[in-house]
Amino acid sequence: MAQGTIHPLPTISTHVLDTERGAPAEGIRVTLYRLTDDGRPVRLTQALTDVDGRVRDLLERPLTAGDYRLEFGLGRGRFFEKMSLDLHVTDPSRSYHVPLLLSPFSLTTYRGS
Repeated sequence: MAQGTIHPLPTISTHVLDTERGAPAEGIRVTLYRLTDDGRPVRLTQALTDVDGRVRDLLERPLTAGDYRLEFGLGRGRFFEKMSLDLHVTDPSRSYHVPLLLSPFSLTTYRGS
């Protein structure tokens, strides 16, 4: 390892794409929760996707191993108004990226890189 190398802090990020419009989904509310041992969600942060449909980092504190929930507020009047995903973080030294592909009657997500 080179001296003076800076290692970025691990993040939890997302990218929301509107596949109906073929464009990024700007202004989607994304909330990150930490799940307690009994499964109760404790809100950590909340952000809106930017003009590129991204939230680059939802963490305001160091990432620790455990269970988290990402909640996407997709908007009133849509068929899917909200989507929640529970994540199990085993390696807090790496970043986690969770993209969401959004269309009127379908949602797709995957573990990104």
